[in-house]
Amino acid sequence: MKLTMSFTALAVVAALAPPALAASQPQEMEKITVTASRMDKPVSAIPNTVTIIDQEALQQQFRTGRDLSAIIGNLAPSFSPSRQKMSNSGETLRGRTPLIMIDGVPQTNPLRSGGRSGQTLDPAMIERIEIIHGANAMHGMGAQGGIINYITRKPGADGEQQVSLDVTVPNKANSRGTSFGASYGFSGKTELVDVIGSLGYRNNGIYYDAKDRVIGVDTTQGESMDSQSKDFFIKLGHDFARSRLELMVNHYDMDNNGDWSGVNGDRAQDIPTGAIEQRQPWEAANNEVTTSSLSYSHTNIAGQQLHLQLFNQNFQAVYGGGCFDSFYDPAFEGSDRVTLCGSGKQGENLFYEQSRNKSNKWGLKTTLVAKTVAGLPLDLAYGVDLFRDTTEQDLVVTGLSWVPQSRYDNIAPYAQLDLEPLAELTLSAGVRYEHARLKVDDYKTLWGYGDKQIAGGATDFNETLFNLGASYNLSPSLRLYSSYSQGFGMPDIGRVLRDGKSFPGTAPGIADSVALSPIVTDNLELGAAYQGEYFSAKLAYYHSAADYGARLALNADGFYNVKREKSLVVGIEASLTAYLTDKDDLGMNLALMQGRYDSNDDGRLDTDLDGANISPNRINLFWTHNFDNQMSSRIQANVFLDRDFNKADGSEYANFDGYTSIDASLALPLLGGSLSLGIQNLLNEDFYTYHAQTVGTNARYFKGMGRTLNLGFSLAF
Repeated sequence: MKLTMSFTALAVVAALAPPALAASQPQEMEKITVTASRMDKPVSAIPNTVTIIDQEALQQQFRTGRDLSAIIGNLAPSFSPSRQKMSNSGETLRGRTPLIMIDGVPQTNPLRSGGRSGQTLDPAMIERIEIIHGANAMHGMGAQGGIINYITRKPGADGEQQVSLDVTVPNKANSRGTSFGASYGFSGKTELVDVIGSLGYRNNGIYYDAKDRVIGVDTTQGESMDSQSKDFFIKLGHDFARSRLELMVNHYDMDNNGDWSGVNGDRAQDIPTGAIEQRQPWEAANNEVTTSSLSYSHTNIAGQQLHLQLFNQNFQAVYGGGCFDSFYDPAFEGSDRVTLCGSGKQGENLFYEQSRNKSNKWGLKTTLVAKTVAGLPLDLAYGVDLFRDTTEQDLVVTGLSWVPQSRYDNIAPYAQLDLEPLAELTLSAGVRYEHARLKVDDYKTLWGYGDKQIAGGATDFNETLFNLGASYNLSPSLRLYSSYSQGFGMPDIGRVLRDGKSFPGTAPGIADSVALSPIVTDNLELGAAYQGEYFSAKLAYYHSAADYGARLALNADGFYNVKREKSLVVGIEASLTAYLTDKDDLGMNLALMQGRYDSNDDGRLDTDLDGANISPNRINLFWTHNFDNQMSSRIQANVFLDRDFNKADGSEYANFDGYTSIDASLALPLLGGSLSLGIQNLLNEDFYTYHAQTVGTNARYFKGMGRTLNLGFSLAF
């Protein structure tokens, strides 16, 4: 494997508060730190764009819904709009796949993504969300678009219990469309241990569009409507004189009830995909995820700070079934193991089949931080990360292997420096070396993928990544920053392995497929931030390039294949918040981006990236008001702009008709607790989702949810 070397920006801790946070406490911006980074630094030293969604902002968003993808998009508009499904396939940050974590533990499944990394935690247990924009190698593999880190709650000094209830009712109020959730949390502290935990349950009813029609069911990738989810979370910690030991375990289980089946729409006739109350003839889609970590930190080991984290994530997802040409195998003709359901393209008798994805990740992160090295204004963070991911995907009915068991081992030593030659200037530099090995057993592709025998084996990958960045304070209120950062990752290995087209020749093996090569994404960023008494503003330009990227492309069965191509995404992010009074904040977030890829391998970026690979241009507007009696309100509008997608010859291959959705919410104290009232899609806007318009098929031509009313109450005691 050729050694690749390039200079990139050191992505270190920091955050510019998003408008929802900065508006309420602009004077405290310098105190914000990001635990997803490896070195604590003040905001004025950061050469990257970072967004913090704090507890106050989260509670404002929870008033109208609990969809984490929608919440992130509301406050960081360069993130794709939610699909409103169990699957988050195609949801990107700055047009690239982000790495999703819980307390630093990766949730994204890099070897076989499956689009379920957004459904692994009850939102009620999140303290804040940290979003680092743009490619970086801070936590290793998978952060081509950035990092989204869900930071869980911490125990309070005094024992506390909390109960929360919420009910969501659609515009067409009925029992089938009603959703409800409940959670119980507790925390306490003794001389020996502190603890915080929770139990959560949610039951989602049927979703309706603006015309009171049942929204179509995605029985294959996964459906969040007509579903139930359960979550158990606990965190135990003990403080020593100069150190802390902490254990975190979270178990999340989401199951679709399987009581509704889809009815194909017709894109040409503008007929949306629908649903009928009919039992699905297969195991309904579900998610089961257990995330755990054991962390140890020490404030002074030979004058340095130490942090160790041992983690594990055990993931299993079952995808819904159907009649697919891809799953047909003549060896099962007449077998009593299968149930016939129709005929295929070649006249075969197809049968119901579905897949199951299993992934287990282990890792160890180590960090040592030395401050003022040799008495100089120089800080050093260094360590080594170890990572192992074992993944396979099989078929539930026939037991055939769709993706063979694959093991990815990674070791990555790193070192990062921060230098302050002047009080106003911070320079960052660093290096990270990635050594990875992919091991795959011998296997055979499915009959529908060519019935090819593929020789397994092991292949190694090595990348050396350098980082550079600078942040300069022109004044106490105005800061300029620039960085060149790099992300390292692998393509969706499972999609590559199962696709026989990636293995040419008469005796193919995994060593023959260049499609298994890593993805290296370079991110150039230029930004400015202003924090004044009357308003705050941010502006950033980014240029994200991959010489050998990974694009998702649909096949005839609606499954995604991986296309390895050169790609480029450029964009602008901006925000402005005006502090009209000490009780009123008015703001705007803006995200504009353009993405292109090389469709014929001639070196030219000639075709627009589609909706599975890039988010829409978007403007978010909001107004918050705090009343004298502890009441607060928020009105927000998401404006999605029209976009045309063009082929290499200039012809249009898809288009997106933009729309505007408005949410409104109110919170007030009641009976010692807090009562919230929220309305999502206040004006009952009728629209097709972004994903449905840009890459949806007749089976996934989904309308978005119409007006819904959410009523919640929480009480701490």
